[in-house]
Amino acid sequence: MKQRKNSLYPAVSDALATVMKSDWADTELRGLSPVAQAAFAAGRRAALSARFPGERLVIPAGNLRTRSNDTEYPFRAATEYVHLTGDQTQDAVLVLEPLATEEGGEGAGHAATAYLLPRSNRENGEFWLDGQGELWVGRRHSLTEAEQLLGMPCKDVRTVAAELREATGPVRVVRGHDAGIEAALTDKVTAERDAELKIFLSELRLVKDEFEIGELAKACESTARGFEDVVKVLDRAEATSERYIEGTFFLRARVEGNDVGYGSICAAGPHATTLHWVRNDGPVRSGELLLLDAGVETHTLYTADVTRTLPVNGRFSPLQRKIYDAVYEAQQAGIDAVKPGAAYRDFHEAAQRVLAEKLVEWGLVEGPVERVLELALQRRWTLHGTGHMLGIDVHDCAQARVDAYVDCTLEPGMVLTVEPGLYFQADDLSVPAEYRGIGVRIEDDILVTDDGCRNLSDGLPRRSDEVEAWMARLRG
Repeated sequence: MKQRKNSLYPAVSDALATVMKSDWADTELRGLSPVAQAAFAAGRRAALSARFPGERLVIPAGNLRTRSNDTEYPFRAATEYVHLTGDQTQDAVLVLEPLATEEGGEGAGHAATAYLLPRSNRENGEFWLDGQGELWVGRRHSLTEAEQLLGMPCKDVRTVAAELREATGPVRVVRGHDAGIEAALTDKVTAERDAELKIFLSELRLVKDEFEIGELAKACESTARGFEDVVKVLDRAEATSERYIEGTFFLRARVEGNDVGYGSICAAGPHATTLHWVRNDGPVRSGELLLLDAGVETHTLYTADVTRTLPVNGRFSPLQRKIYDAVYEAQQAGIDAVKPGAAYRDFHEAAQRVLAEKLVEWGLVEGPVERVLELALQRRWTLHGTGHMLGIDVHDCAQARVDAYVDCTLEPGMVLTVEPGLYFQADDLSVPAEYRGIGVRIEDDILVTDDGCRNLSDGLPRRSDEVEAWMARLRG
């Protein structure tokens, strides 16, 4: 058993061991209902089973990772595992065992089993002597409870490695989450076959089901409240730093969800021109802009991804407004291009065209616009793509094939971000001095519907005049 290091206590006496084993109440939970996503997860497992008939499929949740010495990072289960089970426990493994047909061949589907850590053993002292025992880290579900919650058989995960070592026939595993499971399969798997499994599971998330769409909407609603929280305390952030903003949003994420879905970008002033500014240690000054890119992650791990660029004092300067309105116009063009049957790339190209037109109009790049777009000259100031798929991962479906993702045709149920921006670096001598240090991005989470699209994050204003009125109302 893994005990805490440098313990002040000596070895356990027989008398203490006896005392610790006795007089504990029965805490088994009975009559539990399946978690909300259990039926949806079963459907996803069925799709996986149909794709790889006759093969054993192994999807680990992952293990704790050390942060420092004997402390660990908060655990977050692997996306593929959560999507297929609805479970989030550490060290767990989902195994899909192929079933044989009546004729003795393969192709009859799979039997799915979740291998989990059971309740801590009280007879051998594990529950209080082990560093991951329940008296240290809290109660976990029994295997019987887990079966009711997940709607599938559950077994002790401490047996799975030995079972996999004895397994015969083709096996695939999702790599990168559990070294012990990979070691047990080292002579049974290939990188190519495992990559095919990873790709399929990534593409399985491209179209969201009803449960997922509801969770993403919930994440956006909480995120909107987090942005409101930030606006209300901007005066205090001015007295401290960007970290006050980060902490304020984090409080909302932890109260209403599991966590933030990614490191919040709380970029004030020239920091807004750094795309992934997550240090959040700079000053917040009146007269400058705050680019806040943040998202609440729900308890089921679906995350929002929203950006607003706000004037710290509540009012845009004329130049700030000009740049902001250009980005707003580009974003609206991108959102208008999101609809079933459209190419995935259409919304990016629509937004980039608007930004290129503005840069030519302002005299910052030589036209005509077609030349700018052909040579991608606008990218000096637009920098990044205009969006990405969204789901359990903030950059969801990242292992999907190009033709299934960036070259795909949009379908109802897909959820993506539309997030154009303009960034004028503080040391950019190619633009007038007054532009330097201004960064603007506007980002929303867009659901493709049967007849167009729906903005899941429309609880937050986007137009510059609406932003100013919203901030004035929140700040009293």
